[in-house]
Amino acid sequence: MEPLAERVRPNHLDHYIGQEHIIGKESALRKAIVQNLLPSIILWGPPGVGKTTLAQIITKTLKRPFYSLSAINSGVKDVREVIEKASADGGFFKQEKPVLFIDEIHRFSKSQQDSLLNAVEKGIVTLIGATTENPSFEVIPALLSRCQVVVLKHLTKDNLIQLLNNAITGDDVLKRKNIVLKETEALLRISGGDGRKLLNALEIVVNCISEPEIIITDEIVKQYIQQNLALYDKSGEQHYDIISAFIKSIRGSDPNGAVYWLARMIDGGEDPSFIARRLLILASEDVGNANPTALVIANNCFQAVNVIGYPESRIILAQTVTYLACSAKSNSSYMAINLAQQEVKKSGDLPVPLHLRNAPTKLMKELGYGEEYKYSHDYDNHFVAQEFLPNEISGATFYNPSEYSRERDLKEFLKERWKDKYGY
Repeated sequence: MEPLAERVRPNHLDHYIGQEHIIGKESALRKAIVQNLLPSIILWGPPGVGKTTLAQIITKTLKRPFYSLSAINSGVKDVREVIEKASADGGFFKQEKPVLFIDEIHRFSKSQQDSLLNAVEKGIVTLIGATTENPSFEVIPALLSRCQVVVLKHLTKDNLIQLLNNAITGDDVLKRKNIVLKETEALLRISGGDGRKLLNALEIVVNCISEPEIIITDEIVKQYIQQNLALYDKSGEQHYDIISAFIKSIRGSDPNGAVYWLARMIDGGEDPSFIARRLLILASEDVGNANPTALVIANNCFQAVNVIGYPESRIILAQTVTYLACSAKSNSSYMAINLAQQEVKKSGDLPVPLHLRNAPTKLMKELGYGEEYKYSHDYDNHFVAQEFLPNEISGATFYNPSEYSRERDLKEFLKERWKDKYGY
């Protein structure tokens, strides 16, 4: 027998629960589906909110040939084979283009995603990709530019309760039982907002009770569901919340909070490389030049955990986490590049001053390229004041060292060298 979540999966847009913002009567996506003008789309949202269900409903509504691939067990060969079949079904001159659904498209490698490009670009298939990760980071730009990103939101409490009631009254198996849904808090907490987990938990509880009347209370749910399924989900909301708490604890110089959230991630089976990557970013963004050694240690941590792995890598991660949490903090470098990029966007491609230009040819030398450049090492203290910015933004300050720890010394160094030019 199929799991409950599969048995009650809706097959019409009117029966779909949640996501009113994208499939409501007046929504652009709904109109595109009704008019059979669906573009290639990427469905982005947390697990269990109905991405796969929505893809299947769309296909049934459009009445087009449907092909499905899972990024977990499909390679480039599988993609090409499906596209060949789709091409034979749809052809270049038929209006009804086949739909290719790819679940967890973020798991596709660059080469796998590249193999989709031509088919999507030429309209051989209409692609529907589903992902729990931000497409901006996980889908190659060339493919992303040919798709519309549709963001699915977490299911609300009302949505989840409606799922429960629909299952109890609509499923052929459950509706033959006398089920009384007295309390829902424990079920909702276990689900973590994931509709599939919610229905799986309901089915477990119902199957465990042999009484003529099945009264579902929070206590009964806790009794039969031995572990909280939402404790840590690497692809769900908990994942993002816990990594957020982890980073903020380190930034806030609390090694105890940081190690606790680290333990939560480790016990949840989080990839140690993912944790180490986040520490690398933090070492530069939040510690920076207040303690430059932090970046070295974080980089060594990243290399070490990729060599060692669990369980021993937990010790290396803990050492790095506590070091970063106890380190002096500065985001001056992070702010500097932000300000510099803002200036670039505002002022555009300003010309490089002549004295800073490279002069590899005779003509360039004749034009004065590099002529007035002063070689710093020829001067006392290996420094000479000269202009290193385009004339239009001369004196602009992007890097503002903090008054704390090692950056205070950097600020004094810059003030001594540049006097009043940059306001240090």
